[in-house]
Amino acid sequence: MGTFRIATYNVNSIRSRLHIILPWLAENRPDVLCLQETKVEDAQFPAGAFAEAGYRTVFRGEKQYNGVAMISREEPQEVCCGLPDGGPADEDRLLAAVFSGIPVVNTYVPQGRERDSVHFAYKLAWYDRLRDLLTRNWSPAAPLIWCGDLNVAPAPIDVHDPKRILGHVCFTPEVWEAYAAVRSWGFVDVFRKHHPGEAGRYTFFDYRVPGAVKRGLGWRIDHILATPVLAERSLRCDIDMAPRLAERPSDHTILVAEFATA
Repeated sequence: MGTFRIATYNVNSIRSRLHIILPWLAENRPDVLCLQETKVEDAQFPAGAFAEAGYRTVFRGEKQYNGVAMISREEPQEVCCGLPDGGPADEDRLLAAVFSGIPVVNTYVPQGRERDSVHFAYKLAWYDRLRDLLTRNWSPAAPLIWCGDLNVAPAPIDVHDPKRILGHVCFTPEVWEAYAAVRSWGFVDVFRKHHPGEAGRYTFFDYRVPGAVKRGLGWRIDHILATPVLAERSLRCDIDMAPRLAERPSDHTILVAEFATA
């Protein structure tokens, strides 16, 4: 039986995180690693470092902000980027490609800043636009993965202190509804399939919180979702805490899922 392994990681500046990413790739050998918040213009993307490690790259970014990339063992097919719907600029937040016959949509969903801001309204609209993109281009009856930093903790068990955190732009009824609308298009939360009801499993730990990792003060806002036909073939989905414990880490860590292939 063959397998397809995919990981997602908000690197919070790819050039500052190569000392973590390259050894992780060598040890874990995923088929695809989706990156968010690369914070680098395309001309400055360190594609050569990945090529030397035997990986292909496709990327879309800008200086200092946002940016997405996909690192893969095989050449990506049918690459597309952005939300080509005539709406506001998507800010280098979406990249899609096909690997081993499986379409992968890698997203860095807007954070939203404040609930009463235009940035929060943009976030909610971005989710709606993503659902429209899915409807136009893919079918929930076929294999498809949606992953990335989705900037939503979907349930109380996905944050360390739900009562205090309620109202944050990643933990509000409005965001839950917007996220649920995309998920209802036809997705299964692969991590929750394998870890139902398990609290205390997080992918993000704020730099500003002293001892956040050791104290378990985290959020689960990075996700891997799959359409039902593919989710049925998922073998595991786990959070790798080692990258968050490394020197000079991102404030996120790596989420990995593995699927059986025909």
